Formats: sequence, C-alpha cells, structure tokens
Amino acid sequence: HITGSIKMNTIYLDHAATTPLDKAVLSAMRPYLSEEFGNADSRYSLGRNASLAVLSARDKITRLICGNHGNLYFTSGGSEANSWALKGVCAANFGKKMRIILSAIEHPSLIRAAEDMAAFGFETELINPDSSGIVRPEFVEKALNRGGAAFVGVMYANNETGVIQPVNPIYELCKTAGAFYFCDCVQAAGSLPLDCTFADGISLSAHKFYGPKGVGALWLKRGAKISRLISGGQQEGGLRGGTSNVAGIVGMAEALSLACADMGNTEERVHTLRDRFADEVTSKIVGARLVGDKVSRLPSNANILFPGCRGEEIMMALDMSGVCVSTGSACSSGASKPSPVLLAMGLSEEDAAACVRFTFGRENTKEQADFAAKAVINAVKTLRGD
Repeated sequence: HITGSIKMNTIYLDHAATTPLDKAVLSAMRPYLSEEFGNADSRYSLGRNASLAVLSARDKITRLICGNHGNLYFTSGGSEANSWALKGVCAANFGKKMRIILSAIEHPSLIRAAEDMAAFGFETELINPDSSGIVRPEFVEKALNRGGAAFVGVMYANNETGVIQPVNPIYELCKTAGAFYFCDCVQAAGSLPLDCTFADGISLSAHKFYGPKGVGALWLKRGAKISRLISGGQQEGGLRGGTSNVAGIVGMAEALSLACADMGNTEERVHTLRDRFADEVTSKIVGARLVGDKVSRLPSNANILFPGCRGEEIMMALDMSGVCVSTGSACSSGASKPSPVLLAMGLSEEDAAACVRFTFGRENTKEQADFAAKAVINAVKTLRGD
C-alpha cells in the first residue's frame, strides 16, 4: 500500500506527532464520507449500513489487539481516551480508593487529568524513571505498597524518547495490589504487537499509525468499573453519547490492520534508517548522544541531545532546509519550558532544552535520512560556531 503524499521537497521526520493518511485507508473511508452517509443510530438501511461498518471496525480492532476479553469504546483520540480512563475509573472508586499513581513520563492528558482530580480529594504520586527512561517495576511496587491506589498509569512506549516500558511485570504488581492498571499504547500501536493481557485498560489513536485524525479508542477489561463520559445517548454502551464518526472509525480499523499486517518488514526498515541517521549525526557532532535506552526503544525514534544548542533553534534551522522534526510532545510543543519527561530522567534544564526528536516512518528513504543528517550537522555546527 502507498502512504499519502507529503509536500514536495519536505522530509518528514516527526511521525511520533502524526503520520500521513494512507491512501488505502482513505479509500476505505471514502464511501462513508459520501454515499454511505447514514447515521449509525438510524433504523433504515442507510443507518444500518453505517452501524454494521462501526460494528465490523470494532470487532477488527478488538481482534488485532487481542482484546476479546474486554470492550472497545471509540473516542476522538488518545488524549480523550486517557483522560476518560483516569477520571472515569477514579470517579467509579470515589470514597474507596483515593490515590493515583503515574509515571512522570506520562502524556500530559494523563498528568493533567490527575491534577484535575485533586479537587475531589485524590492524591497523585509521580514515579520517576531511571536515567535510561525506564520505569522500573520496583519503583511502582514501592508506590503500591503505600496502599489505596485507584489508578496506576505507565505507558507502553514514551512519545518523546521512544523508550519501551516493562508493562507485563508492572501489571502483575498492580493485580496483586488490586489496583487498576492503565497503559497508554498510543505510540506503540502499529509499531509493537499489542496483547491486552498486560493491562486493565489501553488507549489508541488512529493518526499515529497512518489513520485519520480525530478518532481513537479506549479498551477496558470486562468488569472494569468506569463512569460515563458523555450523557445523552446510547452510543458506546451508553458511556459516550454522540453521533458515531463512522468514516473515522472505519479508517482506524483499516489503518491498524495494514500496520499489523506489515509490521515486521516496516519496522525493520525504519529501524535501519533511524540507526543510519543517528550513527552519522552522533559520530560527526562532538558531544551529541542518544537520549534514553538504546535497546528498549521504538525502532523509529531517535531523541538526540546536542550540547551547546537549543533544540528549538535546531528545529527552526531544519525547517528552513525542509526537514520537519520536533522538540517533544506535539500536545505541549507550544511550551518553552524543558520537557518534564527529560527532566524526570535526570537531565539538567540546559541539556533537556538541547534535545531534538527525530521519528522516522515508512515513506522515508535512505536518501532522505542522509540529507537530514547533513542538514542537522550543518545546523548544529553553525549554531555552535564550530
């Protein structure tokens, strides 16, 4: 299949922020944007066709994530799924368990949702990772031993560093403690095999794996208690009222299916490109180094520290050369403060501000990786006056 086109002369290396819509996914969505426009809750044939499309997509995604022992609810994206999971689970436990445990490297949609719950008496404990960006199970166990945990959140793979977390042992600890374990899988989906036996709940976002923006999902293990997000309709089991985004839901299922079908070949190729680029950059720029564990990380991600520079300056210089990169989470990229994720790993504010995230995708080529490496080397040397 062919990925949606990217603007001519642009080298896109920010796939952790979003991915281009796959043309095959657009084709699958197109009927539900035109002739099959029915509301999935209408009882005549147009509505039934839409309803069947949503049902089919729900079943397909559930199978792909090995989630038949739970329920899948469609949302507007990963941030909504994360926020709903935390607030909904805590609300369902109100007055019983009043502690929230999160890793300090979680997405802002979880960190800020936890902050919101303070108004209702919930206390939040943030767990720092080690210097490699890994949240060690023993760190989580220590927090669990204090008791009263309603919700524990440790993501599968970090959106800034790409570091993969030890989710299975963390889940076992949470089960023993009787705490709900939630795993943000937004960055992992489409790159790593998902098996919902490692969590009580997970989140997904279609635009991270070449699907449409504005659609995601929350999966919950059967029996998990969660409060309603949107009142007023019976959509999503009566927990999230509102007209179903049929085209987006169909596109999400198609995108995840395509990503899973070719995952091995795609990720091996992306891994090779990432290493080719990172090796060239770190060997030619004095002091430059990869941030985070070098082995336990997504194959697409190279978060690189450039001493003596500001990441934002490098990003702007590369933009002038037609290379798109970022300095951290797309959801907080307007902030000028150093990344909380990098600070939690023990980096100084100066070093955290000197990092740039490069994330490769399936449409990138060796020629683009080589051009981008040269552009980075030139930009850093110019900015540092080397």
